[in-house]
Amino acid sequence: MSYADITPPEGPPCDDENCPFHGKLRIRGKILDGVVVSDKMDKTVIVQRDYLHYVPKYMRYERRRSRIPAHNPPCINARKGDRVLIGECRPISKTVAFCVIKILERAKRPEKR
Repeated sequence: MSYADITPPEGPPCDDENCPFHGKLRIRGKILDGVVVSDKMDKTVIVQRDYLHYVPKYMRYERRRSRIPAHNPPCINARKGDRVLIGECRPISKTVAFCVIKILERAKRPEKR
């Protein structure tokens, strides 16, 4: 996926300074995808990526995961279970250096009665 495929979300613009579409934050570097496993922080989500790592001694693969904190702009508002696209940016805080730029697939949530 290239930078040209990323378009701003529909709806009213947000007033977030660290929004790549409505603020001054620039996306450069890696573009990764993953699943949001936590959205408890304010404007930040944890994105988990699963991958296989080869162990030469046993000639097998083991499952590993990486958990990446990413800024979640109000105009995108990714929730737990969503599959998202994140892009690398300048460090926003001590641990956050990625930003959610697109929701690839929404999580299935039960309907409220």
